[in-house]
Amino acid sequence: MICELTSLPTGTLLPVMRVLLALVLLFALVASGCARKKAAQPHDAGSARAGTAAAPSKTALAGEVSTVNSVARFVVLSFPLGQMPAIDQHLNLYRRGAKVAEVKVTGQQRGRNIIADIVTGAPEVGDEARAD
Repeated sequence: MICELTSLPTGTLLPVMRVLLALVLLFALVASGCARKKAAQPHDAGSARAGTAAAPSKTALAGEVSTVNSVARFVVLSFPLGQMPAIDQHLNLYRRGAKVAEVKVTGQQRGRNIIADIVTGAPEVGDEARAD
């Protein structure tokens, strides 16, 4: 092939190389577009019915108690970025899978942290906060 390209008349090698480069770039663009669409397709809903356990929802609200003030009856809850409970929402606190307290979000928020009043129970640092 190199022999064939070098035997072309003078001045035609550059346009041929440009055409080849354009074709390679076009193919790469089309291939990347197809790969992206395939990855964006939702998972098959029927796979959960085939007897496998469904994974927990990534949109489920779950945080952790980072500070407890038992005298003033409030806790500071930390949540992942993008997940924050609504003001006046009630959350249950769990320790090793057992419900230990209930809190009500009051709304003072800073970054990933939000304040909640203790409604019932005795929360401790590290308890899991979930909206059940």
